[in-house]
Amino acid sequence: MLTRELIWPNSIVVVGASNNISKPGGKLLKNLIDNHFAGQLMAVNPNEEQVQGIPSWPSVDELPPVELAVLAIPARFCPEVAEILASRKGTKGFIVISAGFSEESEEGRKLEDQLVAVANKYKASLIGPNCIGIITPAHASVFTTPVPKLHQMGCDFISSSGATAVFIMESGIPKGLHFASVFSVGNSAQVGVEDVLEFMDDVFDPETSTRVKLLYIESITNPDKLLKHARSLIRKGCRIAAIKAGSSQAGSRAASSHTGAMASSDAAVEALFRKAGIVRCYGREELTTVANVFMCKEMKGKRMAIITHAGGPAVMLTDALEAGGLKIPKIEDSPQKQALKEKLFPGSSVENPIDFLATGNAEQLGAIIDACDRDFKEVNGMAVIYGSPGLFPVGDVYEVLNKKMHTCKKPIYPILPSVLNVKDDVAHFIQAGNVTFPDEVLLGRALSRVYNTPKPHEDRIYLEGVDIPEVRRIIDHAKDGYQSPEVVHRLFDAAGIPRVQERVAQTKEEALAFAEELGFPLVMKVIGPVHKTDVGGVVLNVRSAETVASEFKRLMAIPETTAVLMAEMASGIELFIGAKYEDRFGHIILCGMGGILVEVLKDVTSGLAPLTLCEASSMIKNLKSYQLIKGYRGQEGVNQRRFAEIIVRLSSLLRFATEIKEMDINPLLGKGDKIVAVDARIRIEK
Repeated sequence: MLTRELIWPNSIVVVGASNNISKPGGKLLKNLIDNHFAGQLMAVNPNEEQVQGIPSWPSVDELPPVELAVLAIPARFCPEVAEILASRKGTKGFIVISAGFSEESEEGRKLEDQLVAVANKYKASLIGPNCIGIITPAHASVFTTPVPKLHQMGCDFISSSGATAVFIMESGIPKGLHFASVFSVGNSAQVGVEDVLEFMDDVFDPETSTRVKLLYIESITNPDKLLKHARSLIRKGCRIAAIKAGSSQAGSRAASSHTGAMASSDAAVEALFRKAGIVRCYGREELTTVANVFMCKEMKGKRMAIITHAGGPAVMLTDALEAGGLKIPKIEDSPQKQALKEKLFPGSSVENPIDFLATGNAEQLGAIIDACDRDFKEVNGMAVIYGSPGLFPVGDVYEVLNKKMHTCKKPIYPILPSVLNVKDDVAHFIQAGNVTFPDEVLLGRALSRVYNTPKPHEDRIYLEGVDIPEVRRIIDHAKDGYQSPEVVHRLFDAAGIPRVQERVAQTKEEALAFAEELGFPLVMKVIGPVHKTDVGGVVLNVRSAETVASEFKRLMAIPETTAVLMAEMASGIELFIGAKYEDRFGHIILCGMGGILVEVLKDVTSGLAPLTLCEASSMIKNLKSYQLIKGYRGQEGVNQRRFAEIIVRLSSLLRFATEIKEMDINPLLGKGDKIVAVDARIRIEK
């Protein structure tokens, strides 16, 4: 809950205010003064009657009513001060910049809990503790710099870390990135990143609200809330980019399945972001570069024209874009192309990249941009690379670029690398309201991330042919641990997941009888050992009763073997589907190439259950091995819609069986329309 008093207060008190602006309480008060807080500003300092010209009270007991309090005092005093302000002064907003809470000790955690209890008791909003503060159009309650001049259509920025928020602002401002608000939530004791995003969703106004949101997240405490409001904002026309730090540690170090080993907490984050439509970034420069991409017009397609007067940067940008799935199409021969070439100096190229040489001028740049915007239908956007060797002024070139960015229908991404030679011209270009991209490779990667992030899908559960009551009956009667083939078969049949026919033999006579029933060739596999191949527990292409008898004897002698699974022999491309239950997130679904390739290549994509057919199809298409699934060099591929449907059926099964903690289907053999599960493991934990 974010109160009006926190966002737009009529009065603010800085508790712990100081005349020393090298102290947090002093710098924060100075920032409020310098950024012209329009309401009543007060200070609490027992030793001063005025602090930086602002009236000061010796204690909070003597203050008049006040709507927002910023606490810059030792942690041990904060709960009592907050109680007095909330109960006697009507304070409904608290920003606690003090450290020494849960981030430091158990005693600090108790103090933090007391703060939250006070805020909740009086229905107040609490930002922090251990934060730098917040910046809204009404007030700049932060003790750091820079304090960006806010623009209504800049970006809203929410950060778990105060220091990182400063560094991200320092990364974005020199590139022309503007901010509409900044929230540093620190320990997120009451209000976290998800809560601020919820507030932005609730108050969103299509006429006045900014469309760009940036997030730096260290802990996702409420994935459902983040998913709900990110998806809602994106559907309203917003674009969101985020860094999630601290996800590198595997979710299970002692995983007993392929899925357990690969479905780390990072895979959960990846799946959540893809489901929400959030563009995931991995560093400050990447985040602010993606933000500047958002600030440009949206590119409707993946075909880019590169306009340059320097060959090297154009080559590097081409490589970066092509690696990310975007295209640099050749400009087709036409009268318009010939007319453009005649306007350029001899030696210029209009093939794409369009190189108009180091001597190219403003008039030529304008002609190239006009041709790309109006005449060259094979391109959807333009990247313009123009720096300076310092030989002549380039202000007229940047002025043309400025005008074209505002008038062209297609987006223009200006790469202005000369931050020293023509820094004044670049500064003037930014002051005109433009963003810039100092590095072409960062731009290429940012555009690729934006292009490859899917739009949020409808959260519908696929139930056609999925027998949920039967799934629940099976789960309710199952014991904890890895399940027998019979239980696995029943679950797959209830969900409509196709499988090979199998029988479990505990005696040689049963094995021979099942072989006759199923027909040759057969597969024989041990039941008991987790990794069957490692212990020699899989026999393929069994073609006679004699082989069945001899192999049954050998397999039963393998330690931990309790029975032998007899299965019909299937063929096709080996695929893999897995799932793991992650606390707070739910089931993470993985798919990729199967067999040993899932271990060797680790080429998997992740999704968050429940999945739609569109989401499952996107997972398949984002595999590096996608070409093998499509079919390669005459080998028949796999029906992708059928594969996607099986993934979706599995996600629907898991949505109603949270007791399933890990699942592997490996391999899933596919050939054309026929895809069948060959081997599977399911672990239940109630």
